Amino acid sequence: MKDIRAYLQENTLLFDGGMGTYYAARNRTSHRDCEWANLTAPDEVLGIHRAYLDAGARAIKTNTYALNRLNFGESECAAMLREGWRIARRAAGEEAFVFADIGPIDPRDDTDLLAEYLFVIDQFLLLGAQYFLLETLSTDQFLHEIAAAIKARCPEAFLLVSFAAQPDGFTRDGRLIRELIRTAEDDPLIDAVGLNCVSGGRQMVELLKKLGPLPGRFAVMPNAGYPTVRANRVFYDGDPGYFAMQMATLHAQGATILGGCCGTAPEHIAATRDALLLPAPVRIELRGESAHKTEAQREDPFWTALCDPDRRPFAVELDPPEGADVTRFMAGARELRDAGVEAITVADCPVARARIDSSLTACKLKRELGMNALPHLTCRDRNLNATQALLLGLCSEGIDKVLVITGDPVPAASRDEVKSVYNFNSRKLIKYVDGLNQTVLPAPFRIFAALNVNVRNFTVQLDLARQKEEAGALGFFTQPVLSEQGLENLLLARETLQGKLVGGILPIVSYRNALFLNSEIAGIHVDEAIIARYAGADRVRGEALAEEISVDFARRMAPYVDGFYLITPFGRTALVCRIIGEIREKGR
Repeated sequence: MKDIRAYLQENTLLFDGGMGTYYAARNRTSHRDCEWANLTAPDEVLGIHRAYLDAGARAIKTNTYALNRLNFGESECAAMLREGWRIARRAAGEEAFVFADIGPIDPRDDTDLLAEYLFVIDQFLLLGAQYFLLETLSTDQFLHEIAAAIKARCPEAFLLVSFAAQPDGFTRDGRLIRELIRTAEDDPLIDAVGLNCVSGGRQMVELLKKLGPLPGRFAVMPNAGYPTVRANRVFYDGDPGYFAMQMATLHAQGATILGGCCGTAPEHIAATRDALLLPAPVRIELRGESAHKTEAQREDPFWTALCDPDRRPFAVELDPPEGADVTRFMAGARELRDAGVEAITVADCPVARARIDSSLTACKLKRELGMNALPHLTCRDRNLNATQALLLGLCSEGIDKVLVITGDPVPAASRDEVKSVYNFNSRKLIKYVDGLNQTVLPAPFRIFAALNVNVRNFTVQLDLARQKEEAGALGFFTQPVLSEQGLENLLLARETLQGKLVGGILPIVSYRNALFLNSEIAGIHVDEAIIARYAGADRVRGEALAEEISVDFARRMAPYVDGFYLITPFGRTALVCRIIGEIREKGR
């Protein structure tokens, strides 16, 4: 066949469909057995390739989507890659392009993911592969390095990169698809970009409308409808004619590389081939959505005060109640409001133990007390859909700030009953919220993140903080500063970061409290000299020390912070109010 670049100048390139799901349907087995079939049932794999070619495909993918050393041993992986390539080449002959198919490699522990991708790529290059498909991606991590590695070994190689986006325009990593497409399009080493999997044809039509004008080479490979489970097996029942109709619309929107993903059988590809021979629908003019589809930011006294160099506003953290009785909690919040506290932050099930939901509590504070409330938003216990639903609800209630944190892990003793769900880390969640700000939210959230100033290797923490800023964080709430090292790290953070810094203060109320914080709570370090001062102190003396030490640390951190963040010990809001009063008095 002619060079693929020349082919695409004159033709639409039609790919095959979903090898894994079609193999599973034909053999009444799991799609997870598919790659093994390169060794155990090569004639079956060959027959599937030929069925797609007979249906009109002029590009086929090797049966290698899940092959990498993390899923299989190195020797087994290499053998299946080799046979997958050989079978596809035999099927295609000179009538079709063969793409080396590489699926996403999920991280595990401290695995060097780039090295794992490069292993698969090297195997294909040794076999003579010239066309590569990197598909179903949810992030752009390592894209440039992968593209550079391919082009260094094979300058004439053609690389197609395809991302998997949900109908709302985000990937499972919370990345906005428009940004990922733009990043890949801007890399001169990437020859084509597109979308595949997760969404069906109709959803991809809507996604393309949001993208604006498409690159000259744009690929779409949707699923054939939605999966259903029958007798413990997954089926896709998408009608081939309906699928082809959507593909024709996608072609009219500017897609020049078309094919299918999960559930697309040869009949779907044949129907698409026939549909593309019909008169093309009227070309749709795509204008794209505004980068910021949001109304003016709501008035925010806390943010206004943070931006005023002559003011340092106070945010106070209150843990929501463990039971349904909120009487004491609301009384404490009212006391803080009357003391002039600018914002109340609400922890999200601290130490991973169930309490009243932080977001519902924040809404209650705003409605009933008129408080500027800032809920913590953890990565634990919510998948992507639940996170978006929660943020939409908060936005509708007028909550305009969130503190995004990873969240404490479930205690070991509870893991038989309580299972952790971590769809994101905090950086990805920040990026996801920022993406929602740009697309679906009528009023954007101001996103804050956590900064641990008590870790030994603070340069690592600063690097993570810079990544959070790049993802969309506007400021940081620090862990409590209760040591000289914490103060030094706070100074370094001030010199390094662009966002607002809200310095953490935790009043210690007793000797036992100090020992517990130092021994049991991650992210907190109390100087031994401070702990020693509490030895033998009763409650009155303990609170007096808490006031003295907290005010002293506030004075010392004041040159480096834009505001103060007090964490209420044991619900003692009266103590916090006294500390705030002293800090204000001494700051005059």
